[in-house]
Amino acid sequence: MSPSAPRSRQPRHADRRFDVVLWGATGFTGALVAEYLARHYGGAKLRWALAGRSRDKLEKVRATLAPIDPGAGALPLLLGDSADRASLDAIAREACVVISTVGPYARYGSDLVAACVEAGTDYCDLTGEPQFVRRMIDAHHARAIETGARIVHSCGFDSIPSDLGTLMVQTAMRERHGRPAREVRCLHSTNGFAISGGTVASMLEGAREMTTDPGVRRIFGDPYALDPERPRGDRPRGQRDQVGVRWDPDLGRWSGPFALAASNSRVVMRTNALLGYPYGRDFRYVEGMSTGSGPGGWLQAAGMTAGTAGFFAAVALPPTRWLLTKTVLPKPGEGPSKETRERGRFTTRFVAVADGEGSAPAARVFGAVHGMQDPGYGETAKMLSESAMCLAFDEEPGKGGILTPAACLGARLIDRLRAAGMKLDATDSPA
Repeated sequence: MSPSAPRSRQPRHADRRFDVVLWGATGFTGALVAEYLARHYGGAKLRWALAGRSRDKLEKVRATLAPIDPGAGALPLLLGDSADRASLDAIAREACVVISTVGPYARYGSDLVAACVEAGTDYCDLTGEPQFVRRMIDAHHARAIETGARIVHSCGFDSIPSDLGTLMVQTAMRERHGRPAREVRCLHSTNGFAISGGTVASMLEGAREMTTDPGVRRIFGDPYALDPERPRGDRPRGQRDQVGVRWDPDLGRWSGPFALAASNSRVVMRTNALLGYPYGRDFRYVEGMSTGSGPGGWLQAAGMTAGTAGFFAAVALPPTRWLLTKTVLPKPGEGPSKETRERGRFTTRFVAVADGEGSAPAARVFGAVHGMQDPGYGETAKMLSESAMCLAFDEEPGKGGILTPAACLGARLIDRLRAAGMKLDATDSPA
């Protein structure tokens, strides 16, 4: 199934040279996004450009796109540098939407966000770095509201399945039972999930910051760290990230802690706040990595718990972090092969639980998000690209700010992802 073509509505800045500029096109994930755009939005469908620091590398990426879309051989190339604010300002002024794949965002992403905010340019990225998002909220949210720039972080595997899946089951709960779910639980299952050097660099940057900055440690320990207003004393009991083995009686699965929950749960909570708490102010959300049922599932979850704790303990120490970087972990620019990406799959399952009210009994809604390629790269390239297309063509200009996928793009992005081959469904029984 092919993605839906851009709508006939003109972009908000129709007088600008480009609908979309892809920043970081020469990186591993950036090249995958470029391929996706060329394959599905090539020809006259989209005015777009490749942007990065090296013209030679950009030309090589452009050459790989020509067999997919002959017109891609003439794609404009824009040069800039993450440390050169003037070059980023120039890029932002030419674009309706900027896609950024240059991480770690905490190290390289701040000036591009600032440039887009000042230019009133919409922006999306695939960061899973909550400390970076918190800084962007504090520095730019108010100004982005003034300029109308919609800055949408976390438009990849972290955190679109979690964020849109929660919106989907909450919407179904209201439609079917007339009230929101007090709690949503989420379990991820992956097949062939591999990581690239860029993802590793982002993880290591977060670990480094946690060892030196107590404020960053608090963000990684607080599911409400991205909320705009909730006071510390007004939090439901039991809201915390999963840290051990858990059995979910509704989904019938064991699970262990999920590394991306440190980003995903905070995005889900921010969505609830930005939308005016439609999930309720006492809403709770938790997610983990599914390991199956039975004794084997428990053993795998226990091993995952120990392994996760051991890994983060190792990367928290500079000597072991350096050793892992040099000997084990992939380097920036490296990533899984095409065959590995195409073999990959993921399923994110949800159960939404509403308490009984009066004569109405407790209610449950189940949901699932299915991806047909490797979640971190094949499907992430799709999710990030379709988020940009949604910003450029589907969404009427609305309130700007530092936003989330569900709060900004919501049901229209769900429609686009379904058209692009992902499955997102809410049901009355577990999948």
